[in-house]
Amino acid sequence: MSDMVEVIIDSIRVHLMAPSRVVVLKQINAERYLTIWVGPYEAEAITVALQEVEMVRPLTHDLIKNIFGAFNARAKRVEIVNVQDNIFYGNIVAETDGLEINIDSRPSDAIAIAVRAHVPIFVNKDVMDEAGMEPDLDIPETNAPPKNEPPAPLSDEASDRLSVFKDFIDKLDIDDPDKDKPDSNST
Repeated sequence: MSDMVEVIIDSIRVHLMAPSRVVVLKQINAERYLTIWVGPYEAEAITVALQEVEMVRPLTHDLIKNIFGAFNARAKRVEIVNVQDNIFYGNIVAETDGLEINIDSRPSDAIAIAVRAHVPIFVNKDVMDEAGMEPDLDIPETNAPPKNEPPAPLSDEASDRLSVFKDFIDKLDIDDPDKDKPDSNST
């Protein structure tokens, strides 16, 4: 397993323009991240397990974990073993009767099982080297508040277009906001 690096789930992100979600895995003891696109149902399955939400009936990944137990098997770890054409390949490593079994899996399903079984997640070093990302260290961090500069002067054309709004606001009667309200004692 020396060709594997351990990761944790850093976050699950929502893409606002698409139904897809992104699972962000963070390498332990390093600032390197791996993002894997997953479907909304898989993301929900991972999130439910992370938040330890109790469901009335077992979800699919709970069922799989229960099947492992029924056959005296247990998940030992999950692995992201390959990436090809932006498609990630996963593996659930299980143990039964002292025998280690590798079960081909989508990474999202493997991660959902890992969270439920409380087992570690590993990524092949080659996968992490190819698809992993490090934060951009060239961007200077600053805690200084943004400068409050006066706005640039308006052009004559912009000023003319905004005059319509100024005229509208000037015509509003906002001196007495309660003036047009009916008297509650008059009924």
